[in-house]
Amino acid sequence: MDTKPPIPLAVLVGIQTPDVDDVAHEASLEELGRLVKTLGYEVVGTVSQKREGTGAGSLLGSGKLEELAALTGGTGVVTSMAPPPKSKARQRFENAADTPDAAEKDPHAARKPEFVIVDHELSPSQIRNLERATGAQVLDRTGVIVEIFHRHANTREAKLQVEMARLKYVAPRMRESSAGGGRQQGPGAGESALALDRRKIRDRLSELKEQLEAVQRDSDQRRSARRDQLRVALVGYTNAGKSSLMRALTGSQVLVEDKLFATLDTTVRTLQPETRPRVLVSDTVGFIKQLPHDLVASFRSTLAEALEASLLLFVVDASDPTYEAQLEVSRSVLREIGADAVPSRLVLNKLDRVGDAERIALAEKHPDAILLSAHLPADVSALRDTIIAFFEAAMVEDVLVLPYAKQRLIGEVYESARVLSEEHDETGRILKVRGLPGAITRLRRSLAAQ
Repeated sequence: MDTKPPIPLAVLVGIQTPDVDDVAHEASLEELGRLVKTLGYEVVGTVSQKREGTGAGSLLGSGKLEELAALTGGTGVVTSMAPPPKSKARQRFENAADTPDAAEKDPHAARKPEFVIVDHELSPSQIRNLERATGAQVLDRTGVIVEIFHRHANTREAKLQVEMARLKYVAPRMRESSAGGGRQQGPGAGESALALDRRKIRDRLSELKEQLEAVQRDSDQRRSARRDQLRVALVGYTNAGKSSLMRALTGSQVLVEDKLFATLDTTVRTLQPETRPRVLVSDTVGFIKQLPHDLVASFRSTLAEALEASLLLFVVDASDPTYEAQLEVSRSVLREIGADAVPSRLVLNKLDRVGDAERIALAEKHPDAILLSAHLPADVSALRDTIIAFFEAAMVEDVLVLPYAKQRLIGEVYESARVLSEEHDETGRILKVRGLPGAITRLRRSLAAQ
């Protein structure tokens, strides 16, 4: 007998405001569906409505609210004094107790969706009202993204970052959401429990902040050690193909999966075939529309890879009709952390999914962009040449004298610069080198130190 729990069912809800066209609205709902699929849920319906804004108490108009409730088995009515609806699990338990043979009578009875997923950020009262009207658990877009980050965090740093963002999201919703059980019962024991839970969250956030600062100090030290090295950061929308490009450029076995936010942790690898001085390539966390600010703040250390890079490669899925909006999301997040001053190039990826006419149009619209497919070795090789040429343009030549008493520094010289020629005289090695000005200045300091 298969005891595997059934896949949770979900209904998507979207509001199309006057400033959003049909294409963008449909793309946003499709993206939300992929987010929900990433959570492991199955989307069984969509309810959409054109409205002036998203500020209404129940988000939807009365007609659309009834339509949504018909899908989930709710009443479609928001009653301010009504007790919170029982959970689906509790309802199924009580129904089974009343009619023990109900499942035997109709084993194929259609299940009702347990979740309503809204493509907007909701206030606690909106969540409460929708849950009362639908009888389902309500998640907004922010909640879905936070939950995905929570499930995909692997390293200690990512886990700490995500837990902080998750607690900040949950704390203000504890009273209002009907999922909180006894915590919505008003004064008394429920209020005390709520106050206790919120104090626990504040204490936990303080503890997490201290732990994260310690971990990030270590990360900052590792980045400081790489400061004079040539560094490229792949940035862009989630699922734009950054990890595939990372694997192609570096030969590393990073996770490549057709899933939103498949990787959260920054990966740093050496460009292959290796150059002198070597080039480091980092794959950063992907961005998405309405990325919660708490997550942006929590991932400061991860995003700092972009801030401290010498070159940013904005990787875009050129086959996506909304790629320009996705690119703007990426640019806005990087502006938020001050990385917009870093030199950058636009990489239009997944050209293997684009027709000839579209490719020509893309080249005309973005004449300075790099058009490629991460799956074509010739395209990846051309990108590698472009990266090397970028750094070559900033390099200078110089002559370093390495005394015989300091031969231990020869490895550092070869690591930090390209040695063009090497001679010997009575003072030591005379090295003609080519490298970045900062790296050569650092080498001169090392050679001059006693």
